[in-house]
Amino acid sequence: MTTLFISDLHLDASRPEIAEQFIEFLMDEAVGADALFILGDLFESWIGDDDPNPHYANITNELSALVNNGLPVFFMHGNRDFMIGDRFSMETGIQLLPDPFVVAIYGQDVLLSHGDRYCTDDAQYQAIRKMTRDPDWQAMMLQKTLAERQSIAAKAREDSKAHGESINEKITDVNIKAIEDAIREHKVKIMLHGHTHRPAVHEHLIDGEATKRIVLGDWYEQGSVVRWDENGAELRKLERP
Repeated sequence: MTTLFISDLHLDASRPEIAEQFIEFLMDEAVGADALFILGDLFESWIGDDDPNPHYANITNELSALVNNGLPVFFMHGNRDFMIGDRFSMETGIQLLPDPFVVAIYGQDVLLSHGDRYCTDDAQYQAIRKMTRDPDWQAMMLQKTLAERQSIAAKAREDSKAHGESINEKITDVNIKAIEDAIREHKVKIMLHGHTHRPAVHEHLIDGEATKRIVLGDWYEQGSVVRWDENGAELRKLERP
């Protein structure tokens, strides 16, 4: 049996092909897995569990059906869907995880994260991240109407795109010291994250010990998944039909 890890689908009605591939992935592969871990940015934007967005409702219904059929599904917030809350969890049966989180996979402790917390060279982004993860800020946002939240979210996406285009791409990547400090702090030898949209397997020598970092890719042009079984982890690209 296999445990599956995905992130950064950025599902949105404007990109129906991603949803189609994701639903096919759920029906063909996830249904036979041991568990599915979604490490953030499943959705392009989540403005609250009260949002009646029909495109998102279709996705959550598919995930809920999998959970009801016995598949454990775990979700970790990303930088686009950090407003997912307890109502979402109760209605779908999906278990919310803190970021970072250590999970035992086939006898090995693995550090999971969305990844954005380690992009410490991007001071502007980290300041925004700190604000938007604050429970008081989120409570304030949820007091606004859906239309107001939609407008704010659209502006935030525009600002994020402009910011990303205005700075060196190295700044938007994870900081290696921050990564190695996290691996050291959590006493693991392997880490798995997304966010950067730069799928790869990296080797790190930390305090004389060999460690590994697996980075999931996004789903804009194709899917990206880590399949983990008793033989270890495999990062794979999923071609789009």
